[in-house]
Amino acid sequence: MAGFRGALAVERKPDGSPVTEADRAVERELRARIEAARPEDGLVGEEYGSEGGGERRWFLDPIDGTKNFVRGIPVFATLIALEVEGRIQVGVVSAPALGQRWWAVRGGGAHASGRPLRVSAVNSLEQAQLAYDSVPGFAVRGLEERFLGLARRCARSRGFGDFWSHVLVAEGCVEIAVEPEVSPWDLAPLLVIVEEAGGRFTDLEGRPRIDGGSAVASNGLLHDQVLEALRHPC
Repeated sequence: MAGFRGALAVERKPDGSPVTEADRAVERELRARIEAARPEDGLVGEEYGSEGGGERRWFLDPIDGTKNFVRGIPVFATLIALEVEGRIQVGVVSAPALGQRWWAVRGGGAHASGRPLRVSAVNSLEQAQLAYDSVPGFAVRGLEERFLGLARRCARSRGFGDFWSHVLVAEGCVEIAVEPEVSPWDLAPLLVIVEEAGGRFTDLEGRPRIDGGSAVASNGLLHDQVLEALRHPC
């Protein structure tokens, strides 16, 4: 928060995405704390890559929504997840500018600021709200027309993007969140939060994984319809 809406030097990664010293500083702090408490665990982070291995791995995204962060938009968060034997068991999403935190433990439910989370019971696309990242991302994957066709079928669509779309699914505020281009650290805590809230979380192929390069979160009732709409021309 010390760098939010302050004078920040913004650099560009090889893929063109922005990074700031705040991103790097947060990840360094997280790594130091985890290494001190759990020295045998592996680490996977957006800014400093992977190290270690074994049955336990931590996934770290120091600032999910860096583009928002550098533009003074308060929708950004730190994402932390713990994977044990190949399955995400714990997820935390902390959004300091919003004053909110979401978390889940496998088998223990999902929560936000002390409230239990539950996905909505909407069972019709025509009544559903759709959240997404950006339309150009779908065009890169050749899915622009299919995505627009899905959006037209839904009652409402909004480009919340990043973690925000998925936690809104977990809270029951929207029914569907779709991202066509993402990395494992973008998704790791979101998967367990959505699932523990009663929803479903997969890639565009319908696989419940964080390394598929895409993400679809839903209340579960509409998931197959969403996957079908994005697989075939509308």
